Amino acid sequence: MAPMTDDCFSQGAELMPLEEALTRLANTLEPATEIKMVPLIEALNRTLAETVVSDRFVPPHNNSAVDGYAVFFDDVSPDAETRLPVTGRIAAGHPLNHAAKRGEALRIFTGAPIPEGPDTVIMQEDVRTDDDDVIFGPGIKRGANVRFRGEDIGLGDVVLEAGIPLRAQELGLAASIGRAELAVRMRLRAAIFSTGDEVRDPGANAPAGCIFDANRYTIGALLRELGCKVTDLGILPDDFETIRDAVDKASGNHDLLITSGGVSVGDEDHVKAVIEALGSIHFWRLAIKPGRPIALGRVGDAAFIGLPGNPVAAMTTFMRIARPVILWLSGRRDVDPQIYRVRTAFAFNKKAGRREWLRAHLVRDESGEPRAVKFASDGSGVLTSMSVADGLVELPEQVETVNEGDMVDFLPFSEVFK
Repeated sequence: MAPMTDDCFSQGAELMPLEEALTRLANTLEPATEIKMVPLIEALNRTLAETVVSDRFVPPHNNSAVDGYAVFFDDVSPDAETRLPVTGRIAAGHPLNHAAKRGEALRIFTGAPIPEGPDTVIMQEDVRTDDDDVIFGPGIKRGANVRFRGEDIGLGDVVLEAGIPLRAQELGLAASIGRAELAVRMRLRAAIFSTGDEVRDPGANAPAGCIFDANRYTIGALLRELGCKVTDLGILPDDFETIRDAVDKASGNHDLLITSGGVSVGDEDHVKAVIEALGSIHFWRLAIKPGRPIALGRVGDAAFIGLPGNPVAAMTTFMRIARPVILWLSGRRDVDPQIYRVRTAFAFNKKAGRREWLRAHLVRDESGEPRAVKFASDGSGVLTSMSVADGLVELPEQVETVNEGDMVDFLPFSEVFK
């Protein structure tokens, strides 16, 4: 694990735009996870930790793309039928056992290697046979129906870059060059906890003044979707010593500690004091809505993220701030989600100088074009809005007015919640 510096998450007191904050973090954070060689079958959805260079051509030889007949193009008549004797048969895995000769055709099947000499394949549907001869008309092009050596991957080509998530297609590429194992990052070990004497687990009794713990389940699920190995520390009481002992123990065998709420300056908010006592904490005052200051810090070699307590603010700041931090710590290279441009089906006024996210779902208008419909309430505690919405309309700092029909940025939940 790469040690974290004392000022890794430090920030000044000024209100900071989101892009500046993300740039600072990207330039500071290093992967926190170890590297291990694993079989391809275990590498799905892991982060690649090596740059993979091919030591061979794919395909390794010219081969036929169809069932047909391999010929020398120079034996083909440009304006009349061509008749050639069939002198051999080539199947996949069974190369021709003699040299190919001019003036002859070779029966060949899809995927079979084309021997030295023939450079064109005539599809079997385009020929007719007469005893041992094959006959076909003019019009074929040189190189037709041939898959050439190295057409997909060349010797020395970079096939996979370090820092990418390994999907099915990347595993297939690795297998195609003969790799049985890949170096991957170990899963980020994240410990999540809640605090508060008023917080109860679902299924327990919730007396007057108490609430059920939604954030811990939401954030835990988001961490797992990012490939983290999650330890649930449960709900810690509002007691400094208890929280300190739990955080101190978890920091020794986790890469990330994450919670929501409980990091303000109130008498019963002990998380801030615990993190400061065991490590360091910095409040990032970002020009965003929803979301109060984000607490970023460290305890030993473990990163700490303190999200806002309101559930919508917690999910939104997780998507746009915690998610890239977690992916950088996991060794990922490209962490930016795909954002799409859509038209609005609403009007809205906002304060200049801050980035704002609106919950919205998409509907299609009469022309079939998707339009963003804003959720009725802007409250950060309305978690139902995140279930109804398809994603977030993201309004940049300079925008003050949105009119119906304007083009805006739309971040689908599918881009950040897999």
